This record gives sequence, C-alpha cells and structure tokens, in this order.
Amino acid sequence: MTDPVRPRPSEGESTVVEANGVRLHVVRAGPADGPPVLLLHGFPECWYGWEPVARRLAEAGHRVLVPDQRGYNASEKPSGVGAYRLPTLAADAAGVLDAVGATSAHVVGHDWGAAVAWWLGLDHPDRVRTLAALNVPHPTVMRRTLARSWDQRRRSWYFAAFQLPRLPELVSRAGNYRLFERSMRESSRPGTFDDADFERYRAAWRQPDALTAMVNWYRAVARYPPPERTDPVEPPTRVIWGVRDRFLRASMAKESVAYCRDGEAVLLDDATHWLHREFPDRVADHLRAGFDAAE
Repeated sequence: MTDPVRPRPSEGESTVVEANGVRLHVVRAGPADGPPVLLLHGFPECWYGWEPVARRLAEAGHRVLVPDQRGYNASEKPSGVGAYRLPTLAADAAGVLDAVGATSAHVVGHDWGAAVAWWLGLDHPDRVRTLAALNVPHPTVMRRTLARSWDQRRRSWYFAAFQLPRLPELVSRAGNYRLFERSMRESSRPGTFDDADFERYRAAWRQPDALTAMVNWYRAVARYPPPERTDPVEPPTRVIWGVRDRFLRASMAKESVAYCRDGEAVLLDDATHWLHREFPDRVADHLRAGFDAAE
C-alpha cells in the first residue's frame, strides 16, 4: 500500500536529512545537476502542497527540494514552543541546503514558508540565489500592518485563537479535521482541492504530535517575536500574490518590495491565498522568469 505521507514514484524521491539538529523529510525531484530550488510550504500543508509546481520546475530541469518543515508530516517534531522560532526555522532551511551539498538555491515560500524564506534571505543572503514569497509579506510589513490595520487584525483572528493551550488541537481534530478542510475549500477557488488531496493532507495531520507542532509555529511568533528588520533584503526578490486572499491584505505585497534591494511584486487578480494550487503553471512561469532574470 502506498504511504500517503510520502511521494509516489511519479512525484519525487523521499529522503531524510539532518538539518540544524533535526531530521527533516525532503522530497527531491528533477535532475541532480540542475539549478537547485528550495520550496517551503505553509500551514496546514506539507511537501505535497507544492507537488504541482515542483513537477513543473523539475520538468524544466531544476533540482527541486521540498522539505516537510519541522513539526510537519514525516519530519521531526521537537517539543516546546521555543523550538519553532522564526530564525530557527530559517536555519533549518539552510541546513537542508547543507545536507544536499548546495551552497545556495532559488528559495520559494508560501504562507509560513514565505515567512521562513524572508528570514533566510535576511539572515543568510549568501544561501539565496533568488527569493520568491507567495502571499506572505516581509516580516516588518506584517508587523506594521497589524499595528495599524483593524482589517488585518480581523483577518488574522486565528493567530490569537492558536495561543490557547490544547483547545486549538481539539477543535482542529474534531470531525476528521473538518475545520482545516472547510477553511481550505472555502478560501480557495472552487475545485482547487479535491477529496484525494484531503486524504493526503489528513494523513499528514494525523502524524503523532504533528498538530501541536504545527500550531506551535503560531505560538512561537507571539511568545518570541522576531526583531524588526529594516535592513534591505539583498537577493533578487519576487513577491507573487493572489489578490483574492481572504487572510492577508494585497497592499502588503507592494509594501514588501520597498524592503528589497531588487524587488518586484506580481499580482494575480483571480487567485486566492492558494495560488500555487490554483494556477501552478502560472506560478511556475513567474518563478522561472525570476530565476532567469537573476542569471
């Protein structure tokens, strides 16, 4: 029987690497000598969320690396909220590159993965050939928008809800993870996710200790807020944004570019927060255009 938490042969090769002191499950696809691309998923996804884009990039000749980030799916799940601080998560991403012998990569993140990508670009710019952030802004833009915008605070209500002990896990697990499925279906274009997708996601959510670890990302950013960064992001950066995002204001995309040495905002008017699943061809094309422009 196929293990739903790991890739099928057509989706890539499953491996486990030691990165920053934790064991991370990484899916690899594409030629081993291709330009490396590191794809970082968000909440509540796992490596599988990137599969449609990863396949297209691998077919175009890229060496694609898609880790389950710490706490997710088949990767190690350290205990304690402090293990999920943003600088630590960025160091994990650098550790994946170390483990596969890549000095640098095109780094792409969506949702929480974009937050990690931003921080990697700030803390370890030499490891980032190009940076692409999908539907999460530069961390200082997010901080300042939350401080001044009631609309964004309303959209981010779940950050506060996830600070409660134990209750978020109980509510999320209820009804076979009905809350996660409903949220993803209702906030995406019709037909973006099907029942087979949620079979794969539920298998990841059911992994021992995964749910608490996933929520701990939110708890950590509240308990251990990262310092405000106004130094410019050095790697060439492309902010790709689905304008119909229910969770995050599209205005933050262009505001984020102001914090980049060489930045560009790409707005997809008909896409939502889940643009990488809705329009994988377009997203892959925009990513490749950014890669090529930096050559």
